[in-house]
Amino acid sequence: MSDDSTVPGEEGDWRVYDPDDDHSFPDERLNSVLAVVDDDEEITAYLEAQNVNPVARKKYNDHGTKHISIVRNRALCLYDLLKAGSAEFNGATDQGLSEADEPVIIGLAAILHDIGHVVHRDDHPYYSIPLAADVLDRLLPEFYDTADQVRVKGEILHAILCHHTEEVPLTLEAGVVRVADALDMERGRSRIPYERGGRGINTVSSQAIERVSLGPGDDVPVQVEIEMNNAAGVYQVDNLLQAKLRDSGLEDLVRIVALNTNEPGDRIVERIEL
Repeated sequence: MSDDSTVPGEEGDWRVYDPDDDHSFPDERLNSVLAVVDDDEEITAYLEAQNVNPVARKKYNDHGTKHISIVRNRALCLYDLLKAGSAEFNGATDQGLSEADEPVIIGLAAILHDIGHVVHRDDHPYYSIPLAADVLDRLLPEFYDTADQVRVKGEILHAILCHHTEEVPLTLEAGVVRVADALDMERGRSRIPYERGGRGINTVSSQAIERVSLGPGDDVPVQVEIEMNNAAGVYQVDNLLQAKLRDSGLEDLVRIVALNTNEPGDRIVERIEL
């Protein structure tokens, strides 16, 4: 479930989470969990089935296996950069859990955040909660005792709920998942509705995004660079990504830089920093 749009280990890119790399956090527990998840038949089935309502029936963009792969990778890379920048996470800590549980919460929330789509696209985070809870009840006992299962499960469900609703994330872990969900915006990710005649601003603006890269900022832990081929991409940056960054808890930790790289002549937008 890796993001094959990027070469792992490409210097300065930070888009692929590789379990074999050195990370700025304890990763052994996370990597053990991911190994089990990747071989889990029920989770695999959910990631495939959850794409039917948004794509086949609603003519919306992909929210299946590829989307989850991208969000999972970018959530964990975003977390790694934040930890390297000494950001203090509170989700696991408030529950008396260990630092090693922070990436587990983020990784599992990123993987399960959209399974509610099997019920309906509309209000899907609320449907994701009971479905993810059932999966977690089966998965977590392999790694945690009963008390810690309850705490880890609660933090994961909190992050799932806050990824696409008006509920404000109360933890930095939840904020990471919320922002990572919006980082799946590169050109081609809206290919299905575009090819079917969709010309709404969401679809057209998505076609303008060429590349999304994460790396350390000069004075903030994370800089997100977004390369656009025309000014329409500003809608993705401002109305979608910036909207999810707002109230995520990451506002002072993440800088967004959008670059208009290909439009000739007098550019409406050349560079935006948020």
